[in-house]
Amino acid sequence: MDVIQRPLIISVIGGGFPPPEALIQAQEVGRELAKRGVAVVCGALTGVMDAVCKGAKEQGGLTIGILPGDSPEDANPYVDIPICTGIGYSRNVTVVQTGRAVIAIDGSYGTLSEIGHALAANTPVIGLGTWDISICGKQDNNIIRAKDPAEAVVKAIKAAKLRDKG
Repeated sequence: MDVIQRPLIISVIGGGFPPPEALIQAQEVGRELAKRGVAVVCGALTGVMDAVCKGAKEQGGLTIGILPGDSPEDANPYVDIPICTGIGYSRNVTVVQTGRAVIAIDGSYGTLSEIGHALAANTPVIGLGTWDISICGKQDNNIIRAKDPAEAVVKAIKAAKLRDKG
């Protein structure tokens, strides 16, 4: 029996209505992931999700979108594989569980919930201009910080590979 070679999948999370800088960063993250043969999974809608998929498609990458609703037509135009869940924001768990690491760019409360689900599952989270979190007033340093999109991608791939070795 032949062994199937699956691409590494990295989740990219972020706000649906972010500032322009976050959109630029997300598009570059998508490009950088695709250049390295890494597939992108995201929430499939607007903002960071749209931009990361657009960047990945510019480099011929594979994009997977986990939709909150029932219609594949709701996915942004750069999603190759729309997955309809019909479960609303609960789909955030599936978004972060599908990737072997997570890159968080900007974000609102949905992004914060995804970061929480990822960290609770010991999925590495790379932060690019996203949330700072604390526990009982003490800074939580479990989000691995990156200064730019290229560094975020390098750190995410490294963290995903280390996770899979462990």
